Amino acid sequence: MVKTRQELIEFYLDFFNRNNHAIIPSASIVPDNDSSVLFTTAGMQPLTPFLLGQKHPLGNRVCSVQKCIRTGDIEEVGDEVHHTFFEMLGNWSFGDYFKEEAIIYSFEFLTKFLGIPKEKLAVSCFSGDDSIERDEVSFEIWGSLGIQRERIKFLPRENNWWGPAGETGPCGPDTEIFYWTKKGKAPKVFDPIDKNWVEIWNDVFMQYEKTKDQRYLMLKQKNVDTGMGVERTLAALNGLQDNYRSSIFLPVIKEIEKLSRKKYEGNEKGMRIIADHLRASAFILGDDHSIKPSNIGRGYVLRRLIRRAVKYGLALGIKDNFCKVVGKVIIEQYNDYDELKRNKKIIFEELEKEEKRFKETLEKGIKKFEEICKLASNKISGENAFLLFQSYGFPVEMTLELAEEKGKGVDLESYKLEFERHQKLSRTSSAGMFKSGLADSGEKTTRLHTATHLLNEVLRKVLEDKIRQRGSNITSERLRFDFNFSRKLTDEEIKDIEKIVNEKINSELKVIREEMALKEAVSSGAQSEFGAKYPEKVSVYTILDKKEKKGWFSKEVCTGPHVGNTKEIGKFKIIKEEGVAAGIRRIKAVVLD
Repeated sequence: MVKTRQELIEFYLDFFNRNNHAIIPSASIVPDNDSSVLFTTAGMQPLTPFLLGQKHPLGNRVCSVQKCIRTGDIEEVGDEVHHTFFEMLGNWSFGDYFKEEAIIYSFEFLTKFLGIPKEKLAVSCFSGDDSIERDEVSFEIWGSLGIQRERIKFLPRENNWWGPAGETGPCGPDTEIFYWTKKGKAPKVFDPIDKNWVEIWNDVFMQYEKTKDQRYLMLKQKNVDTGMGVERTLAALNGLQDNYRSSIFLPVIKEIEKLSRKKYEGNEKGMRIIADHLRASAFILGDDHSIKPSNIGRGYVLRRLIRRAVKYGLALGIKDNFCKVVGKVIIEQYNDYDELKRNKKIIFEELEKEEKRFKETLEKGIKKFEEICKLASNKISGENAFLLFQSYGFPVEMTLELAEEKGKGVDLESYKLEFERHQKLSRTSSAGMFKSGLADSGEKTTRLHTATHLLNEVLRKVLEDKIRQRGSNITSERLRFDFNFSRKLTDEEIKDIEKIVNEKINSELKVIREEMALKEAVSSGAQSEFGAKYPEKVSVYTILDKKEKKGWFSKEVCTGPHVGNTKEIGKFKIIKEEGVAAGIRRIKAVVLD
């Protein structure tokens, strides 16, 4: 029986590698080119261009273990199965195999590789609706593999449909695999409501693309996107109803027990929240995108996670600062992630700093909350909820939790109005962020994306050669480009950058794509994003320029999409230049028709 996350991951990648799937590294936890979500939420998200038809440099079969964060379940964390951060095992087919092979691979891995008796498995299939037909094909394939018909359940869209990861993109029906975790024989008939049936695998058949106007169009190619959560699967395989009792969390839980001088039994919720939230915080802080606790966007999520962990730590009686101590145990558990080791100093410093900062205001904040609560009838006003947020660092979700304990509610509508009025965050995550990202592959987005290549090179020419990309985000409305530089740009420098970029656009330079080994790409002069992980074989986009000695102006490792000629970009204009972190500057720009 598989006992550790490392074993499960190795077994999975080895199985699919043997079946001609190239192993690709985990993408960043921060999606550079999809602003419709705050974090990478699924293994498919970084692969959207290839699901839409772009050729992957490693072929049409790949597999990976992807680190993910889902913020929609934060309030659910505290039970046995929910997590903010998790690892997703996945295998993909880009226009290669489809339902039959995908299902057979899933079945073989579970029954032959992991040794699960088929008598302990059940599956669900898409029941169909007015727009999409019922998935009879998957039903028949499962039956042919020996799954009893009583163990195959047709379920509606809310259960058996996946995607897109953002507002638009690839999606399709899925078939899900369930494992009977209770000892003894599994029931003859599959009941998806029975919690002893735990979902461990999801095969998604990406046949459609969801558009902005809510239509579903057939994709040019049929794809397979699968997912198997490491945490849930490991717990299920070891007969555990509680994910936090698996080998992944046990060392962390033991450390919390030691710090609190309390046992896990009877204190499960608080310890689970601390373990989950600090694990997610460590991965956010450890990412090379340099996210720090703040009151907006990803920084707000990070702050909320740390402060919620601290709140529950105090409730457990932990008086000393503990986030750094627990963080050290977490990083030891995930020593296969280089970014955690590389950035552990930052992780520890920020955890400690945020914990200290919150504790300094918490006592005063609790007193203020008690005062507000006494005066409130059955609802805390939005103005007071915002006061607690602004003056005492209480995320509104914490105020909601505290209010619930007192049998009161919070006027969220007036809170939102107050929040928007004071913070002007209409274009951040709380107000939906930007409307679309690179994943839509739209004309404007593609033009802006190609413009970042020119900008990247021009920055080195105008400022200094040491400049490297530290992140980017491209929507149909604008581009955002982060780079390392120690000071604010002058007006003259901004004008020079604009001028040269537009000169290159007007020169009508050809843009070509090549596939090559990563080492070859680097040695040829291709730029890559700092801290990003790449597969052994990559796509390289080159903007040719005969005026340059090397024959090209820009060369980058990139997935696309791009225009074929710079003349398609339009007029480039910088709208803002600002600092976003120590030694990191940001340029926002648009292209005009």
